[in-house]
Amino acid sequence: MITLKDKILKLKKEKNAVILAHYYQDAEIQEIADYVGDSLGLSQEATKVEAEIIVFAGVHFMAETAKILNPTKKVILPDLEAGCSLAASCPPHLFKEFIESHPNHIVITYVNCSAQIKSLSDIVCTSSNALKIVESIPKNTPIIFAPDKNLGKYIIQKTGREMLLWDGSCVVHEAFSLDKLIELHKKHPDAKIIAHPESETHILETASYVGSTSGMINYVKSSPSDKFIVATEAGILYKMHQEVPNKVLIPAPSQEDNTCACSECGFMKMNTLQKVYDCLLNEAPEVTVSEEIRMKALIPIERMLELS
Repeated sequence: MITLKDKILKLKKEKNAVILAHYYQDAEIQEIADYVGDSLGLSQEATKVEAEIIVFAGVHFMAETAKILNPTKKVILPDLEAGCSLAASCPPHLFKEFIESHPNHIVITYVNCSAQIKSLSDIVCTSSNALKIVESIPKNTPIIFAPDKNLGKYIIQKTGREMLLWDGSCVVHEAFSLDKLIELHKKHPDAKIIAHPESETHILETASYVGSTSGMINYVKSSPSDKFIVATEAGILYKMHQEVPNKVLIPAPSQEDNTCACSECGFMKMNTLQKVYDCLLNEAPEVTVSEEIRMKALIPIERMLELS
């Protein structure tokens, strides 16, 4: 019997396409991807693509970044409505006014933002390299950091730098419940808590390790501990289980969980295996970026990649 997975792999070969997927995608999508990674890894991988079509199994801003780096490639997204609460929290017209009202600041934006926001930036960062990027800026240079206030607060705490923060956040990473996390840790006192820096400060303060999705995976691989409570989007557990099959991985509880006891991004989960097949078959929906925005956004992305 020919499965949907078989059809996708056949079609991918016929169309000379490559599938890039984020760690937060469903396991069945990660299984068929040519590359699975975090925002930095996906950005770096996008610069190496030789295929004619890029299927980006992630959210809209990620596909935009791939298009910015690959203007001659066709970039398609399984579901065009797969957005991002963090990116949506930073409207371009308001951010432009914010920048203009604070002149002489270096503008550092987290990659989880629209192409328009990137085009207004001096340099882009990811959670993997944010500390390095901020520390590369001269200490007497004032910084605007957007859109994630939680990541910004974490960087301020780690570096001692003063930064002007945009008031944006990720609803998934703000959904973790401290009370439930403490109760869970009481049941598993031998577990190490690891967290993504998009989480709120009170969650990060409980963690033995704070880092990007790829950083968290590397941490559980290298740590002598064999049990972890993981505070990020639950899709990462699939890759973690592959890397450390003999370790116990427990998703951190969210404030409203009554079912899966974890936090999931509804936007990430909008992509399905059927939608991956359909978008490959129809070569749509296509993600486009105007050349004017693309050229402006390319500069801060390339600065990030050079520093990474």
